[in-house]
Amino acid sequence: MSNVTVIGTQWGDEGKGKIVDWLASRADIVVRFQGGHNAGHTLVVGDQVYKLSLLPSGLVRGKIGVIGNGVVVDPKALMTEIDRVTAQGLVVTPETLWIAENAPLILPVHGALDRAREAARGEHKIGTTGRGIGPAYEDKVARRAIRICDLAEPETLDWKLDELLLHHNTLLAGLGAETFTKDQLKDFLTEITPRLLPFSCQVWDRLDEARRAGRRILFEGAQAVMLDVDHGTYPYVTSSNTVAAVAASGSGVSPSSVGFVLGIAKAYTTRVGEGPFPTELHDQTGRTLGERGHEFGTVTGRPRRCGWFDAVLIRRAVRVGGVSGIALTKLDVLDGLDEISICVGYELDGQKIETFPSAPGAQARVKPVYETMPGWKETTAGARSWAELPAQAIKYVRRIEELIEAPVTLLSTSPERDDTILMRDPFED
Repeated sequence: MSNVTVIGTQWGDEGKGKIVDWLASRADIVVRFQGGHNAGHTLVVGDQVYKLSLLPSGLVRGKIGVIGNGVVVDPKALMTEIDRVTAQGLVVTPETLWIAENAPLILPVHGALDRAREAARGEHKIGTTGRGIGPAYEDKVARRAIRICDLAEPETLDWKLDELLLHHNTLLAGLGAETFTKDQLKDFLTEITPRLLPFSCQVWDRLDEARRAGRRILFEGAQAVMLDVDHGTYPYVTSSNTVAAVAASGSGVSPSSVGFVLGIAKAYTTRVGEGPFPTELHDQTGRTLGERGHEFGTVTGRPRRCGWFDAVLIRRAVRVGGVSGIALTKLDVLDGLDEISICVGYELDGQKIETFPSAPGAQARVKPVYETMPGWKETTAGARSWAELPAQAIKYVRRIEELIEAPVTLLSTSPERDDTILMRDPFED
């Protein structure tokens, strides 16, 4: 039996929530290992719709959920989310949700700085959600972060708040934004400490015990490889590493525990926010994909930019993300199109290239080279077996496999949990 790590291979919003929820039926523990509450998963279970940002998707399946040390935690957002899903019937207690005691906190000052800096960027804005994720990660690296374990030590908290405010208030004042007092942050932390501390524990130790006992662990990534702070479309990226290797460091387990890496990809491409997008469609086809796919950000509510499947980007994600197999989602959105295009390469300044460049200027100038295939008139929506798919849809999937150099091991044909075709069970690998 293998553990499984799920990551996005595009710019996020690939349908990870449904896939993780579906796989969670085979797992014992589900772990979030990076990101913050700027990521979102929408899970449809019967007539219930769960929108999760920080909570691991496995909680919907009644599994133990874990928030690892690689996640930056906004305590107010977390408690609001817990209250919301509890009202929907989920059970979230310190027995069902473990939070790493060494996870950094997102404080009100982080969100204020995030928004002030984004406003100051003007036309060069990154498209951040303004929720403080970036500044919180900066504090972690600069060794001034307030971590959950600090809440149990008032004397530690006192001097760390002084250091944190010295830095942030200087920046806020320079940007013409309102500064914070120590009492404001103390009041915020005093309010959330009684609710947050009972969930905190040495996650790494519990996960090691679970591994030794042979329990199946599902690691759940946020965002996607093309938003990775090293490997994505920098600077239009998130503030953390999103590749599978981070599942180990972001939860305190050994690299060998990562197991089978399942990369999630839409049968087309979407992106929220700013940044390069070579296959973006500004025509009716792009609008059709957005309408059929209900393409609005789970967290932001912003409409997603839509375009054709980019095999070059996915192939890169497969290589740097260590992807073992692909879960292809939203195939049904392509039903009824006369033709479907796949990006198989790029042109840059008149030269053909086969990889995506790293420099922002070059990324903005690349032009997609397309291969066009006939579409299909039959429906794929709700298909639960390979035999139910139209022949041309199968050809499309097979061509994708060739181009990205990875097998499609799982296929999703609607938002419904059971409308899934499994070619290979990652947990049996």
